[in-house]
Amino acid sequence: MDHKLIDVAKRSGVSPATVSRVLNNSSLVTKKTTERVMKAVEELNYYPNAAAKHLRSQRTRTIGVIVQDINVAYFAEIIKGVQNTAYTLGYKVIICDADNNPEKERDYLGLLMNRTVDALILASSSLGDEVLIELADKGQCIGLIGRRIAHDNIPCCLTDNVQFSSDVVNHLLDNGHRHIAYINGYPDVMDSYERLEGYMKALKERMVPFRPELIENGNFSEEGGYEAFKRLILKGIPFTAVYAANDEMALGVSKACRELGIAIPHKMAIVGVDNNRITQYIIPSLSTVNQPKFQLGELLTIKLIGKLNDQPDDGERIMIVQSELVVRESSSRQAPD
Repeated sequence: MDHKLIDVAKRSGVSPATVSRVLNNSSLVTKKTTERVMKAVEELNYYPNAAAKHLRSQRTRTIGVIVQDINVAYFAEIIKGVQNTAYTLGYKVIICDADNNPEKERDYLGLLMNRTVDALILASSSLGDEVLIELADKGQCIGLIGRRIAHDNIPCCLTDNVQFSSDVVNHLLDNGHRHIAYINGYPDVMDSYERLEGYMKALKERMVPFRPELIENGNFSEEGGYEAFKRLILKGIPFTAVYAANDEMALGVSKACRELGIAIPHKMAIVGVDNNRITQYIIPSLSTVNQPKFQLGELLTIKLIGKLNDQPDDGERIMIVQSELVVRESSSRQAPD
């Protein structure tokens, strides 16, 4: 009898995601848990590619991934989570970079769904709900990262953008900042809407007036963040802190501050999102939100491969992964008088 990853999970008393992490040599799993999982693997004589033996002959054993911009570290970590997990389970991965172009994303969608892949993951997709629902209704196996949709056959894996955005703004308010600028990302994706919602929610709860003139758009790029900060400065409106909706834009803000002679954090506090590796090494180090990007890719890949192989489903379609505010030097001081 060929055993599946879920059998190993049941035998060792852990989740399928934890089994995947052990097989990927993840440092996030304790030694005790690793030993328990590996004992189950040995007892069941489990091999990572065992599930592939059950695939129908017309299956390609391939998963497609469409991301908005492969240059952004957020997507790179998601891809790594998908790729490592898929390999462990006997699948290959095809990666497509939509380059923030909806037409290009549609072209890739058509290519991949033409029997090239067994399942498709879309990260921060800009496609309309009707397109995705039509695919699911036709029996296509698809999943979303960074977005939710009302369809029983489309699993979604995302973070709580509203909550962690509120955490960021409350941190800045606690440090005495009352004029906080916000630099948003792509205007047509859910992450942008929800992070703006969290920003506004925190201001309202703390009875701080919302000032729309302190909102700019940076399209989730370093150059976009740099230009957005320059536009904010040109407005001549006083502000002492910037919440950028990702680290790329926050790095652009940091660059603009250096050019303009604005000391961080003495005159300007900055907080980003994603906890990219570089954020801890720049001077001053960047406060940010740690998003478990690898886990987003990992969890959704396990879910989709389980669907492909008719494995028992835990019924969890919307998977929320928790994020954490990481306070570093760029927002560690009280607001200037």
